[in-house]
Amino acid sequence: MQNKLEILLVEDDQTACRDIIQEIDNNPDDFNLIGLTNNSSKAFQYVIETCPDAIILDLELHHGGGDGLDFLKKLNDAKLSRIPFVLVTTNNISEVTHEIARKLGADFIMTKSQEGYSAKSVLEFLKITKSVILNRRKQLRSDEYDESPTQAAKRLQRRICLELDKVGISAKSIGYQYLIDAITITVKEPAQHLCDKIGEKYRKSATSVERAMQNAINRAWNTSDIQNLLDNYTAKIKSDKGVPTINEFIYYYAQKIRNDL
Repeated sequence: MQNKLEILLVEDDQTACRDIIQEIDNNPDDFNLIGLTNNSSKAFQYVIETCPDAIILDLELHHGGGDGLDFLKKLNDAKLSRIPFVLVTTNNISEVTHEIARKLGADFIMTKSQEGYSAKSVLEFLKITKSVILNRRKQLRSDEYDESPTQAAKRLQRRICLELDKVGISAKSIGYQYLIDAITITVKEPAQHLCDKIGEKYRKSATSVERAMQNAINRAWNTSDIQNLLDNYTAKIKSDKGVPTINEFIYYYAQKIRNDL
């Protein structure tokens, strides 16, 4: 992970999100997506908790909360010891707006209407500037960059949530939190009797925990776009039902995330 850019994506257009996520997944040696949100307040919280190397920021968050300028102001006022590289993407072509964004800390601005703009061009730009961005990380004293155990735990949980969201596991389902816990445990060290351990935590039977997790997975595979599932869950599904078993699902994501740690 040391040579990967850790990316926070702040965007409210679903198509744009899907395209950028796909490009990040196409470049696993260069990028790691650690957060996705359409809300400026949540984006700021991501920065505090996960310290991304770079932020792809849409100025217009019409379907989320706040806006890109609001986020930049919060980032500027926070006076963080480590400021992420901020790449703004926007439909706004006003030079006045662009100048305000720059004064608030935007490092570069790409307008979505400019010739050649695409998710690929956004990631290509970040790849070109990768060494400059990573140099910001190296310039920090080690005690400023080291994560506390709490920060590391929050970073891991957010990463797992991001992966579950990609395949359409509903955060409203009971099995959602159980899957987060199961993957968290397995990332650290493969363990037996996961359902028993999680059941003890929530005072539920192992059977009810297992059923809730499988129901959450089944629901996602029955309702999510098939291409979205194929893009984001690349492991072979051995079950004759065409849906990952709990163990297949948990171990796939545990291994995927462990490789990035």
